[in-house]
Amino acid sequence: MANYLRRTERVSVSWHYVAKLWRDNDLRPHRQGTFKLSRDPRFADKVADVVGLYLDPPGGAVVLSVDEKTQIQALDRS
Repeated sequence: MANYLRRTERVSVSWHYVAKLWRDNDLRPHRQGTFKLSRDPRFADKVADVVGLYLDPPGGAVVLSVDEKTQIQALDRS
């Protein structure tokens, strides 16, 4: 963040100062999740198809969702 401020805003602050501000204000940007959109030109159509299955599944169908995440163990939840 200090480098970003120096480069974009021409403001020179130390990373210690930035860390103190984050700590004092209980900010944890390193713990924020990210979401990346696909660059596939048909992405919106594909999303609409998937969402359509959830909103209006075919009669008698079972719709399952599988999310693959590496290094995360799937656990039973109550």
